[in-house]
Amino acid sequence: MAEQTIMLNCSAGMSTSLLVTKMQEAAKEQGIDAEIFACPASEADDKMDQKEIDCVLLGPQVSYMKGDFENKVKGKGKDGKDIPLDVINMQDYGMMNGKNVLAQAEKMIKG
Repeated sequence: MAEQTIMLNCSAGMSTSLLVTKMQEAAKEQGIDAEIFACPASEADDKMDQKEIDCVLLGPQVSYMKGDFENKVKGKGKDGKDIPLDVINMQDYGMMNGKNVLAQAEKMIKG
Protein backbone atom coordinates (compact mmCIF):
# COMPACT_ATOMS: atom_id res chain seq x y z
CA MET A 1 0.00 0.00 0.00
CA ALA A 2 1.29 3.46 -0.84
CA GLU A 3 2.28 5.74 1.96
CA GLN A 4 -0.54 7.88 3.27
CA THR A 5 -0.10 11.41 4.53
CA ILE A 6 -2.39 12.42 7.37
CA MET A 7 -2.36 16.01 8.62
CA LEU A 8 -3.78 16.97 12.01
CA ASN A 9 -4.50 20.65 12.58
CA CYS A 10 -4.72 22.20 15.98
CA SER A 11 -4.04 25.39 17.87
CA ALA A 12 -0.39 24.21 18.20
CA GLY A 13 -0.72 22.41 21.53
CA MET A 14 1.41 19.58 22.89
CA SER A 15 -1.59 17.27 23.13
CA THR A 16 -1.87 16.98 19.35
CA SER A 17 1.81 16.02 19.11
CA LEU A 18 1.18 13.26 21.63
CA LEU A 19 -1.79 12.05 19.59
CA VAL A 20 0.42 11.96 16.47
CA THR A 21 2.88 9.72 18.35
CA LYS A 22 0.03 7.41 19.43
CA MET A 23 -1.26 7.26 15.83
CA GLN A 24 2.23 6.48 14.52
CA GLU A 25 2.53 3.62 17.05
CA ALA A 26 -0.87 2.26 15.96
CA ALA A 27 0.10 2.51 12.27
CA LYS A 28 3.35 0.63 12.93
CA GLU A 29 1.49 -2.12 14.84
CA GLN A 30 -0.96 -2.50 11.94
CA GLY A 31 1.70 -2.38 9.23
CA ILE A 32 0.31 0.86 7.77
CA ASP A 33 2.85 3.02 5.97
CA ALA A 34 1.73 6.52 6.91
CA GLU A 35 3.26 9.92 7.44
CA ILE A 36 1.30 11.50 10.26
CA PHE A 37 2.05 15.02 11.42
CA ALA A 38 0.46 17.93 13.22
CA CYS A 39 0.71 21.59 12.43
CA PRO A 40 -1.01 24.77 13.56
CA ALA A 41 -4.10 25.63 11.55
CA SER A 42 -2.29 28.76 10.37
CA GLU A 43 0.28 26.60 8.50
CA ALA A 44 -2.24 24.28 6.79
CA ASP A 45 -2.19 26.07 3.42
CA ASP A 46 1.61 25.87 3.18
CA LYS A 47 1.63 22.17 4.09
CA MET A 48 -1.02 21.36 1.48
CA ASP A 49 1.03 23.20 -1.14
CA GLN A 50 4.23 21.37 -0.15
CA LYS A 51 2.96 17.79 -0.15
CA GLU A 52 0.09 15.57 -1.22
CA ILE A 53 -2.18 15.17 1.81
CA ASP A 54 -4.56 12.20 1.93
CA CYS A 55 -6.77 13.47 4.75
CA VAL A 56 -7.05 16.36 7.17
CA LEU A 57 -8.23 15.96 10.74
CA LEU A 58 -9.06 18.94 12.93
CA GLY A 59 -8.55 18.90 16.67
CA PRO A 60 -11.80 19.46 18.58
CA GLN A 61 -10.44 22.80 19.83
CA VAL A 62 -10.43 24.14 16.25
CA SER A 63 -13.65 22.47 15.07
CA TYR A 64 -15.12 25.96 14.59
CA MET A 65 -12.70 26.31 11.64
CA LYS A 66 -14.23 23.40 9.70
CA GLY A 67 -15.99 25.75 7.26
CA ASP A 68 -12.70 27.53 6.50
CA PHE A 69 -10.96 24.19 6.01
CA GLU A 70 -13.67 22.96 3.64
CA ASN A 71 -12.58 25.79 1.34
CA LYS A 72 -8.86 25.06 1.90
CA VAL A 73 -9.14 21.38 0.89
CA LYS A 74 -11.28 22.02 -2.21
CA GLY A 75 -9.57 20.54 -5.25
CA LYS A 76 -6.28 19.95 -3.39
CA GLY A 77 -6.54 16.14 -3.29
CA LYS A 78 -5.67 13.43 -5.78
CA ASP A 79 -7.05 13.97 -9.28
CA GLY A 80 -8.29 17.43 -8.29
CA LYS A 81 -10.74 16.06 -5.74
CA ASP A 82 -11.29 17.55 -2.29
CA ILE A 83 -9.06 16.25 0.51
CA PRO A 84 -11.24 14.33 3.01
CA LEU A 85 -11.79 16.48 6.11
CA ASP A 86 -13.28 15.78 9.52
CA VAL A 87 -13.04 16.75 13.19
CA ILE A 88 -11.39 14.24 15.53
CA ASN A 89 -13.87 12.60 17.89
CA MET A 90 -13.63 14.57 21.15
CA GLN A 91 -13.55 11.45 23.32
CA ASP A 92 -10.79 9.81 21.23
CA TYR A 93 -8.84 13.07 21.34
CA GLY A 94 -9.25 13.40 25.10
CA MET A 95 -8.20 9.79 25.69
CA MET A 96 -5.32 10.12 23.15
CA ASN A 97 -6.70 7.04 21.38
CA GLY A 98 -4.35 6.93 18.41
CA LYS A 99 -5.80 3.64 17.19
CA ASN A 100 -9.33 5.05 16.85
CA VAL A 101 -8.17 8.32 15.27
CA LEU A 102 -6.04 6.34 12.79
CA ALA A 103 -9.09 4.21 11.98
CA GLN A 104 -11.10 7.41 11.41
CA ALA A 105 -8.42 8.66 8.99
CA GLU A 106 -8.23 5.30 7.17
CA LYS A 107 -12.00 5.28 6.71
CA MET A 108 -11.88 8.82 5.28
CA ILE A 109 -9.04 7.96 2.87
CA LYS A 110 -10.80 4.83 1.59
CA GLY A 111 -14.02 6.79 1.14
